[in-house]
Order: sequence, then C-alpha cells, then structure tokens
Amino acid sequence: MPDEISPSHIDEEPIKGELPRALAERLAHAKARASERKDADTIVLAADTVVACGRRVLPKADNEAQARACLGLLSGRRHRVMTAIALARHGDILASRLVETRVGFKVLSEAEIDAYIAHGEWAGKAGGYAIQGRAALFVRWIEGSYSNVVGLPLFETAALLQGAGFRVLASHD
Repeated sequence: MPDEISPSHIDEEPIKGELPRALAERLAHAKARASERKDADTIVLAADTVVACGRRVLPKADNEAQARACLGLLSGRRHRVMTAIALARHGDILASRLVETRVGFKVLSEAEIDAYIAHGEWAGKAGGYAIQGRAALFVRWIEGSYSNVVGLPLFETAALLQGAGFRVLASHD
C-alpha cells in the first residue's frame, strides 16, 4: 500500500511528432522525477497511460464532443492502450516498463454512443471510455493486460516493485 499519493503537475501535452509509446514513457519518467519526495528511503512509482489509434493519441475526454469524437474513431477499429511505469529514487529512474494492450471495438451505432455519453462515465478517461464500466459492451476482443486498460497494469507493476526489493504480498505483522 502506498504511503502517499500525490499528483505531479507536469505538462502532459505531446511534443510535435511524438509517437504514443514515446509519449507514455516520457510522461511516466517526468512524473517520477517530479516527485517532491526525494529522501533516501522513498521510492516513487509513477505511470502514464496513452490510448492510441494508429499514430494518433486520443485525449482524456474533457467534454461530450471529445468523447463522441473518440468513440467515433474507435468504432469498428482496434486501438492500443500503452502504460509506462517508472520507479525512481532521488529523482533518478531505477527501472521502467511499458505495457501495451490491444483492444478491438465493435461498430458503434449513434444510439449506443448517445447512451454511453448520457451516463457520463467517459469524463476524464483517455480515449473517452472506461472498459471496467458500460464500455465493456463495446469490446469485441482484448489482447494483453486488462488492468492496463483500466488504468494500471497490476502484474507488471508488481513485478517492477518486486524487482526493486518490495514485498508486494507482505502479510500484516
């Protein structure tokens, strides 16, 4: 269990021409380095998730128009969800990993998009959807880590932490 959760307040805008994988890695590393906790015993775990359709990075939907545009783009297509995870101490990256999951959406009708938008679950979600909610009805197939699409690839995160010496499943003493 983390001792503290704190936002990093970094600029998450892609650099012109930056590919989705590179964006996720750059942002996770920047978040890990930006931590105010730099004492000797603190390990910082940071992550960033990017949803991409081809080379195009989809936004975290801030409004209905963005969510509709994302769902329209994803309709009947496959896309990738990439999460970069980084561990840092004293602002130095100790280890990092990128996890990629491929997701295939069914063709969405306007009525399905309207109903999904009306529920509001898209708000603030990369790609304008939440696979752990109603959008699960849109997913024809998934290849890779489900928890990655939800927000954090748990298996890979645990492996990274264990590699750094943390006991992930420690008992309560």
